Amino acid sequence: METRTPAVAGLFYPAAAEALRREVDGYLATAAAPPPGEAPHALIVPHAGYRYSATVAASAYALLRGHRYRRVVLIGPAHRVAFRGIALPGASRFDTPLGSVTLDTDLIDRLVALPEVVRRDDAHALEHCLEVQLPFLQVLLADFRLVPAVIGAASPQAVEAFLDAAVETDTLVVVSTDLSHFHDAATARRIDARTVGRIEALATDLAGDEACGAMALNGFLRYAARRHWRVARLDVRNSGDTSGDDSRVVGYGSFAVV
Repeated sequence: METRTPAVAGLFYPAAAEALRREVDGYLATAAAPPPGEAPHALIVPHAGYRYSATVAASAYALLRGHRYRRVVLIGPAHRVAFRGIALPGASRFDTPLGSVTLDTDLIDRLVALPEVVRRDDAHALEHCLEVQLPFLQVLLADFRLVPAVIGAASPQAVEAFLDAAVETDTLVVVSTDLSHFHDAATARRIDARTVGRIEALATDLAGDEACGAMALNGFLRYAARRHWRVARLDVRNSGDTSGDDSRVVGYGSFAVV
């Protein structure tokens, strides 16, 4: 697979380039203007359809305005394929309606040698959790190379080791995860408030019913704690806030890591 084509364009976000660009710009325009400061080391963002979670994600992505990164390491959970380890693609670029994102294939070739890291195009082919982040990165970052990793059943230590090898100067880490799933809104808010506190405290034992990207998060938070990074919440909501249906919601949170 030389090029990974979009799997959820027209479903999770607009398939037409002009409409997609306009929508991303609109979400970013509604995000609070970030105070001037250092470039974030990492973002934690949700990955649902844009109508549900893009406002939450945009509050984190807005922090990238005015900053440059040479590489983006993007990690998130496997939804379509069950496997053990960390899956990297064989492709050299990922396409979206806004164009192609070039992968850092030299680094990916080296990372495949790590324990628990495998090359699996099938894990990427239909996976939405990484794809929905790309238009925001394309709009905000002028030029970067991408390392996309789908996290299967992988230990926090393996994810931490992966990040140790993948992150260098001028690298942004993006962790893609939603919070609780399919509770009524009041229950979801209670669960998510506790989870958000644990994320800010750099907990490394999050469970899948707290965050669907728990395996990615646990490894990333181990990595962040060792560097004495700080995780700060930006926005926390659930799908009921946008759909109006509070009976069975998914929680979303965005965080900056500085």
